[in-house]
Amino acid sequence: MMADTLYLSLWYPNLRLAALPDKLMAVLGAFAAHGGEPRVYAATAWPVSWSEAPVFQRVYGHGERGAEPKQAVEEALELLHEDYAYEFQIGWSLWELEGGAFAGAAGTADPSSARVASGAPRSAQEVGRDMILDARWARGPRLVRVTGFGPLFDEGAYEQEGHIKVEFGSDAPFLEEDADLDTVGGRHVEENVRQLIELTAAIEKESGATARVLWSELGESLAQRLAARLGMRN
Repeated sequence: MMADTLYLSLWYPNLRLAALPDKLMAVLGAFAAHGGEPRVYAATAWPVSWSEAPVFQRVYGHGERGAEPKQAVEEALELLHEDYAYEFQIGWSLWELEGGAFAGAAGTADPSSARVASGAPRSAQEVGRDMILDARWARGPRLVRVTGFGPLFDEGAYEQEGHIKVEFGSDAPFLEEDADLDTVGGRHVEENVRQLIELTAAIEKESGATARVLWSELGESLAQRLAARLGMRN
């Protein structure tokens, strides 16, 4: 199955524009505790619709060069208008395949995983096999987009997109159709899924969202796909 783009849409009851900055700071602040960076990489303010040129754009940089969420939100939303959208980019780390087919595809499950679970000693050959499998995976940051919508931006796009929308990028790290779930790679996929679930729950709670939808461009239920994927273990 083709990789798809993953989104989280959040809605808040009777949200006033003046409350949007606090909601954005809460969403951005949740990343640091769930595999993300504490600082914002970039901020952009878009007027009227996506086809217009930004009226504000600033790239702070990675790591310590980044801006605290409060600073980034205050600077971008200094121009607070009902027909603006405010986009922030922040780093979030996941396990991802480093190109090529997965070495532990179906039929080549790594037997050392069972020994790890049972606490049994592992041979040098088994340790080496794990290292080979692990070498095809790397944990590194991707830039996630967090966008807050004014009520009149793009003809009321928030009704479908959410008052705040989080764009996670490709859903491949959560599904990896070729990875055997009994291998090191499979454990990385499960770790990614757990991190996604914990982050979305924290974002909902800390920002006070009353409705959230995790969705993809292809329109398929991600929850069903994840359940089917992880259910292959049973």
